[in-house]
Amino acid sequence: MILRDATAADADALSALGKATFVETFGHLYSPENLAAFLETHAPDHWAAQLADPAYAVRVAAIDGTLVAYAKLGPPSLPFTPQGRPIELRQLYVLKPWHGTAIAPALMDWTIAEARARGADELYLSVFTDNHRARRFYERYGFVFVQPYAFMVGTHADEDHILRLAL
Repeated sequence: MILRDATAADADALSALGKATFVETFGHLYSPENLAAFLETHAPDHWAAQLADPAYAVRVAAIDGTLVAYAKLGPPSLPFTPQGRPIELRQLYVLKPWHGTAIAPALMDWTIAEARARGADELYLSVFTDNHRARRFYERYGFVFVQPYAFMVGTHADEDHILRLAL
């Protein structure tokens, strides 16, 4: 496994990876129309814009040259009242064949270190209430519940939980 910072050249691969991880984990929950609308947020041009923006940081995990996971930090977008200098973990996605390996912890360690290096003193994220595996993972790092959040997939609202980690 190779961990590295994403570059502009990764936009297409990150688009495909973002879509694949979301569909394999949550695709069965949505109508084709709502799923297609949501997947547009992972279009290559969206990725290219974020990779070019210094407000974002993306770390990728590659195995045999193929991206299998990533973590993306960015400016806060969730509806919460910050207590300090926040940053948001926008996504931490790992393809299912690599669940239970050292990839997710390595990406989370990078996320926390990068958040601190950027001057943040609190890290926020949202997690689907029924994603028990991810919730347990974040709890092990000390994230605590802040409030519920309506995460939109097309016109479908899921209940997510906003979590916070004091850095």
